[in-house]
Amino acid sequence: MLIVKIIIADDHAVVRSGFMHILNYQHDMEVVATAGDGLEAYELVAKHRPDVLLMDLSMPPGESGLIATGKIKEDFPNTQIVILSMYDDEEYLFHVLKNGASGYVLKNLPDEELLLAIRTAFNGEIYIHPTMATSLVKDFVNKDSNVVETDPYKILSKREIEVLPLVAKGYGNKEIAEKLFISVKTVEAHKSKIMEKLQLKGRPELVEYALKKKFLNF
Repeated sequence: MLIVKIIIADDHAVVRSGFMHILNYQHDMEVVATAGDGLEAYELVAKHRPDVLLMDLSMPPGESGLIATGKIKEDFPNTQIVILSMYDDEEYLFHVLKNGASGYVLKNLPDEELLLAIRTAFNGEIYIHPTMATSLVKDFVNKDSNVVETDPYKILSKREIEVLPLVAKGYGNKEIAEKLFISVKTVEAHKSKIMEKLQLKGRPELVEYALKKKFLNF
């Protein structure tokens, strides 16, 4: 019998323990490691090469699940990623799928749905709750062509998407540099590019933009 090897990434220890108990109780699943943020999840995926990574979308102050998804799928394409979220939001759903996730599960849904999502992802398919799938299709059909041009995930680089919420949360250049393992000059360059690409005139406008696009939830 095939055993699905799983890593759980969530910033709350009690949540990790709860999910680990549920998954290890299954005859076909085994939790091989747990992580507290996206960066640690990346390191553990590199070490254990799990079949499925179950990852929270929002893990402040560590690296978010959205950013980590893109990095992990790029370097470890054989690991399927199922996103956990508190947000029933089509925009989040669209972007995690675009970054390579194989599933999106709301934390307040029954355990059976979580198990189904993991098994679906393990089999190489994508799992989305039917109600969210309907909303996603409607949103896609109704999208105006101008939306794509103003979508930050289309016009900002991956690194700029990492820098933007940190700036909005009030971190200084040095703090951002230390968090992302880059130089202060590089941070300054990214900030300048972000302001230019998004046509923002100062930090107040950047904070307002980050709130509107839900970057501060990461």
